[in-house]
Amino acid sequence: MKVQALLKLALAAGVLMVGAQLAQAAEPVKISGLRAGTPVTQDLPPTASHQERDHPVGERDFVQMPPLIPHTTAGYQITKNFNKCMDCHSFQKAKAAGATKVSVTHFRTRENSELDNISPRRYFCTQCHVAQTDAKPLVENTFKRARGLQ
Repeated sequence: MKVQALLKLALAAGVLMVGAQLAQAAEPVKISGLRAGTPVTQDLPPTASHQERDHPVGERDFVQMPPLIPHTTAGYQITKNFNKCMDCHSFQKAKAAGATKVSVTHFRTRENSELDNISPRRYFCTQCHVAQTDAKPLVENTFKRARGLQ
């Protein structure tokens, strides 16, 4: 019985020594978040990115993806009374402007009835559509396009 107890004690001591050596050899883990140490109570300064100008219309990465905006939108006004996007993308002006017409889906209500003008739920274009930019990804991305779109 004493021999077994001594063997168990020796084994436990050996495990503790190996653990202590590993702990000393390992460097402390450094965690780096996207806020880069900025406290949550403070705003992050914006990072500069450049909206691409007059870029070809980009490919879509998933079904039902809203198209990216292939031009800069700096200074575009979209309020409840005015939508700058409609200066080029409305049905009446798209051909003359050489722009894509607003999809007919934007003229339907939730109940699928047709409206004469853009549905209020689709009026604020930049809720879904974003301008293309040269911004670098914040984190590593392994996203793959939908098979049907490859």
